[in-house]
Amino acid sequence: MIIKKLLPLAISLISLSLTAQDALTSKLYETYEKYKEPSLGKRRIKHADLKPLIDQIKSNPKFEVQKVGESIEGRDLNLISIGTGSENIFLWSQMHGDEPTATQAIFDIFHFLDSPDFEEEKAVILSKLKLHFLPMLNPDGAEVFTRRNALGVDINRDALRLQSPEGQTLKRLRDSLDASFGFNLHDQSRYYNAERTEKPATISYLATAYNYEKDINDVRAKAMKVIVFMDKIIQNYAPGQVGRYSDDFEPRAFGDNIAKWGTSLILIESGGFPEDREKQEIRKLNYVSILSALYTIATKSYESIPTEDYEKIPKNDRMLFDLKIANATYELKGKDYILDLGIIQDEADKKGHNDFYYRSSVTDQGDLSTFFAYNTFDATGYKIVPPKVATMETVSNPSKVLSQGIAYIKGTLPKEGFSVNMPLHRVGGDFELKGFNLRPGINPTFFLEKNGKLTHAVINGFLIDLSKPLEDQETGNGLIYR
Repeated sequence: MIIKKLLPLAISLISLSLTAQDALTSKLYETYEKYKEPSLGKRRIKHADLKPLIDQIKSNPKFEVQKVGESIEGRDLNLISIGTGSENIFLWSQMHGDEPTATQAIFDIFHFLDSPDFEEEKAVILSKLKLHFLPMLNPDGAEVFTRRNALGVDINRDALRLQSPEGQTLKRLRDSLDASFGFNLHDQSRYYNAERTEKPATISYLATAYNYEKDINDVRAKAMKVIVFMDKIIQNYAPGQVGRYSDDFEPRAFGDNIAKWGTSLILIESGGFPEDREKQEIRKLNYVSILSALYTIATKSYESIPTEDYEKIPKNDRMLFDLKIANATYELKGKDYILDLGIIQDEADKKGHNDFYYRSSVTDQGDLSTFFAYNTFDATGYKIVPPKVATMETVSNPSKVLSQGIAYIKGTLPKEGFSVNMPLHRVGGDFELKGFNLRPGINPTFFLEKNGKLTHAVINGFLIDLSKPLEDQETGNGLIYR
C-alpha cells in the first residue's frame, strides 16, 4: 500500500528531473555560439592548432594539464582535467587522425566550463565528477588527415598488442583513472543512414560489447541508459537522424576492451548532416549531448531509464549517396535503358592537408530504389547526353559554355593543382573523349536533356540546373586532366 502511494511521487520526481534537463539542453543549444572556439572552424585541424589553446588552458587554475605521452613523431599527448568529484569520467577524441569533430567540441566544452554561466548546473557536474579529456590522441594522423598513425597502425585495433605509443598512453590512463564512464569520440562516413530511412545517421551511438555473446552486465547497461538519454536530446535537433552502431565484438578494439576492463563505454560517431560538409552543426550536437550526458551522470537521473529502450534506436545502415539520379534514360548501342545513378562526391586532399577538392565517382548504377541520397533528382523523361570538348584559353562565362553541352576545355594547363574553381574540366591539347560509357568508378560528367533541350549538367558529380545562375547553386569544382 505504501509502495502504491509512493509510486506517483517517484514518477513525478523523475518527470521533474527530465523537464529540468530538457530546459538545460535547450539553453545549451541556444547559447552555443558564445562558447564555440573560433579558431577550429574546419575539419582539417592539426596539433599546432591545438597547442596555443592548450597553453591558454595551462594558465587557467580551474584546469590541470599534464603531458601524458608522445606520438611516434614526437607530438605531445595532453590530459586536461577539471572538477573535484570522486567519480572519474574519461573522454578522448581523434584516435583516428581524420575524425576531428569531437576534438572541436571538446574545446567548446572547455570554454563553457570556464565561463561564469550555468553556475548551478556546472556546480553539480564538477562537484560530483572529475572530467579528464585527451583531445587528439593521434596527432600524427591528423597532420596528414588520415585514419592511421605514423606506424600505419589503426590505434583502435591496438588494445591487445599495444605497439603504438598512443595506444599505450590510452591504456595507461584507463587503468590509472579507472573511470566509471568513458567517451570514445569518433567520426563515421556521411553515407550512413538510420536503418530503412532516407535520413543520415548524423550521430550514431554504441554501448560496446565486452564479449562475443554481447552480454549486458551492469557496466554495459549504464552506457546503454546514458545513450538512450543522449538519443532523446538529439531527436530535438536532428529528428530521426540517430543510428545505433554495430555491437559485434572486436577483441582488438579499445572500446570493447575498455568495457571489458570495467568502464561503461559510450562510443559516439559523428556522421553526416545536410549542407554541413565541415560538420559544424554536428560539432554543436556533440557539445550539447556530451554536456547533457555529464549532467545526467552527475545527478544519476539516467538510472531510471530502461535498457530495453537502447534496442529501439535504429541500426546504422549505409545506403546513402551524395547525389542520386533516378529513372534517367541512357542510350547504349542504339537501345534505351532506364538507370539510376548513385554518385559520391569524394574528397581529395590538397597539398599540405589543410583543404580538399572534389573528385567524384559513380558508385553504383541500375535499380537503386532501395537507396537514398542527400540530393535526389527524378530524371523521368530526361535523357543522358554525353559531354563535349571545346578549345579556349579563358572562360569568361561558364554558364554559357555549359548551356552548349561543353564540359571539357582544351588549353594551357596550370603548372600545379588538380582542380579548378569552376564547374568545367580543364584538359591538355591531346585530350580526347574516347566514347561515353556510364559505369561504376567513372567521374560523373554528362548532361540531361528533356524534349530536345539541355536542362541540367552533371559536372564532377554535382547537379547544375542550367536555368539558374551558377552562383545560386553548389557547383563543386572542375578537374584538371594532364
